[in-house]
Amino acid sequence: MVHQTISTSIKPAPNASSKIKTMKELLWRLVWLVIVGSLVACGSSPRKVVVDESPAPVAPPAAPLAKPAETVPRASGGLAGTAETPSPQKSYRSRWVPVAWTDLPGWQEDDLSDAWNAWLQNCERPGPLFAPLCKQVKQLLLADNQDKRLWLMSHLQPYRVESLDGNPDGLLTSYYEPLMEASAQMRPGFEVPLYAPPEALLLAKRAGVPWFTRQQIDTLAEAKNALRGKEVAWLADPVDALVLHIQGSGRVRITEADGRTRVVRLAYAASNEQAYASVGRWLLERGFIRDASWSGIKAWISATQISNPKLVQEMLWSNPRYVFFRPETRTGKDAELGPRGAQGVPLTAGRSLAVDKDSIPYATPLWLSSSGANGNLQRLVFAQDTGSAIVGAVRGDYFAGTGIQAGEYAGRMKQSLRLWVLWPK
Repeated sequence: MVHQTISTSIKPAPNASSKIKTMKELLWRLVWLVIVGSLVACGSSPRKVVVDESPAPVAPPAAPLAKPAETVPRASGGLAGTAETPSPQKSYRSRWVPVAWTDLPGWQEDDLSDAWNAWLQNCERPGPLFAPLCKQVKQLLLADNQDKRLWLMSHLQPYRVESLDGNPDGLLTSYYEPLMEASAQMRPGFEVPLYAPPEALLLAKRAGVPWFTRQQIDTLAEAKNALRGKEVAWLADPVDALVLHIQGSGRVRITEADGRTRVVRLAYAASNEQAYASVGRWLLERGFIRDASWSGIKAWISATQISNPKLVQEMLWSNPRYVFFRPETRTGKDAELGPRGAQGVPLTAGRSLAVDKDSIPYATPLWLSSSGANGNLQRLVFAQDTGSAIVGAVRGDYFAGTGIQAGEYAGRMKQSLRLWVLWPK
């Protein structure tokens, strides 16, 4: 059954105060048109549109709140729903309902300055729909919050994201970039390898079949032979390796044989294409813990590793998914940027969100509202990454940053979520 978004309420006639408010809004609009006009005049020459691998999305026309659900844009990967795209019931995982800007919780309070830095990163690979906005985004870098907010309101239309059955409520978790001590060679105290993808894995991917599980990689001679010479670093603790595999990337501080140290970013390169399984859920189901946050998991590991190391190993093997890495060298200011997400741009702490790419396209600006153990979050973020566990229309994984504090914050994050897509008019 197709859900309708037709409004059935009867709006009362505007009173005198609402007319005055409307006149004020019109005056603001005229002032803003002068500002925007100057920006458009500066950028009136033909723009080079950056084209990604997906077909170009089509921006929906401005819509009244009573617009029927079947004509509301829906997203799948890089596509926005149009008359030419397949039926939503067959291809899409989200439903978008047009709303007013006043429906966005905390819309007037967000400090947009650091969000604008994330948008500049977004403009490295904006896709064809958002590329035309990037010149003005750059010109507004030094503008104040009010001018940025007015520009957003004049160029974008907010849509509430819902599941196909009309549910706007979802789940927000968080992830981070670990920073761990490592060695360039195997030596006492550093005996847990991190690998680059082996040729056998690439052959399996081409054939469309999963490679060995985590347990098989640790135990089978065939897997060990395929990985020989592919070590990119050695860690002290297999739990640290699991953390890197779950986060998908990280930084390691490598100590050389001569005592010198260097920090290397290990970017995601590939996986064994096995299904991800939560070690926290494994522990909860067996009654070993009641707190499935990383702090709770680490406390259990510390208490169990000496008394029952085989049980800890069994927990590690409960997640068959295994990740392979690519060392990434950055210098200067680039070294301070976050890891690159699935969109291909550096992530910004507090402003980048991993989403289900079949519900929300990469590069899309989003308004996020969430509350829970980590407090209230109401802010502008960008769909710049994805994850194997991030599935569903209203599902987000919030990038917290790099290091121990970011890890502690991410470990506590499991709270309510609502999302709004900010789509070009």
